[in-house]
Amino acid sequence: MKRAATITASSGARPRAGLREIVRQFTPNWFTVTMGTGILALALNQVPLPLPGLHRIGEALWMADIVLFALFSLLYAARWVLFFDQARRIFGHSTVSMFFGAIPMGLATIINGFVAFGMPRWGSAALVIAQDLWWLDMVMAVACGVLVPFLMFTRQNHSIENMTAVWLLPVVAAEVTAASAGLLIPHIADPHAALRLLVLGYALWAFSVPLALSILVILILRLVLHKLPHRDMAASGWLALGPLGTGALGLLLLGADAPATFNAAGIPGVGAVAEGIGVIGGAALWGYGAWWLLLAILTTARYLREGMPFNIGWWGFTFPLGVYAVATLALARQTHLQFIEITGVGLVVFLTLFWLTIFTRTLLGAWSRALFVSPCLMTGAIPSDFEADAV
Repeated sequence: MKRAATITASSGARPRAGLREIVRQFTPNWFTVTMGTGILALALNQVPLPLPGLHRIGEALWMADIVLFALFSLLYAARWVLFFDQARRIFGHSTVSMFFGAIPMGLATIINGFVAFGMPRWGSAALVIAQDLWWLDMVMAVACGVLVPFLMFTRQNHSIENMTAVWLLPVVAAEVTAASAGLLIPHIADPHAALRLLVLGYALWAFSVPLALSILVILILRLVLHKLPHRDMAASGWLALGPLGTGALGLLLLGADAPATFNAAGIPGVGAVAEGIGVIGGAALWGYGAWWLLLAILTTARYLREGMPFNIGWWGFTFPLGVYAVATLALARQTHLQFIEITGVGLVVFLTLFWLTIFTRTLLGAWSRALFVSPCLMTGAIPSDFEADAV
């Protein structure tokens, strides 16, 4: 009975919302749009094909990503100003609160874009902006990685049966920041500053990846005992690919930076070890990610046969697949293995198709206002009843 009432509230006909209502209903879930758009921009720029148009397309997407991130930040800040009592309900919500992690991860794609697109266009000024934003991103990622789990332990109601891969979102943000550090380090002239960023990068990686791997173990147990989640949460299965792709990418990038950074700091020998660990560890996580990728494809095919309703959670297809594709291309560059390179290009093609489909449907949903729903405002409902709107 409760489920039926909730579905009616979330999917039934309702008047077209105005700007004030959009602000009232706005949630951090929307930052997954910036995550998916930003990673596509970065992935297109790394495709090893002689197609100069890819760089321009990637740069255009990155600039669009900045606009979207600024817009979403303004809308979400306005919600806290205008509807503070309603906005703070997110802290007790066991699903939507996980999406705080999407904010620093969305910002990380912009930081990486300043290195990939901003520096060729604006030079050292873009690097300064990227470094300043990185410190902000690190603070937000660490805060999400600690405070959201603390809320899970103290204020929220969770169970293995209702668990999904969205538990990963606040935890993974730190390793995304670590990978961003790996992109910044080669452009930092000061050896001490470069070493500091490298050590922090490894610390952020360790702050995130072991915990994410632990969550994946619990997630497998949940799938075995309670089978697949409800079809409204179908896209969440792709989230498991995220920490493995980003974890591999972080090891590869930091490992590639390590020899020059440690040598410049007067610590020779350590860099070569870190570089080797980067390749071996990156390959191991890449292989583990392949298992989750194949599982996600199989489960999505099953959901599609059953009827898979569109919701904002479909952006869960994009960022995990994107970071896994970028990690694949990075692994190909360091190992010079052609089959890995071909795999990476194929993943970028699929990512592009996913993004085009999801972005088009998101525009339609945003125009009709159907996607602007805050589950935190639905009194008397449990998260599993309205996860279509939550994610």
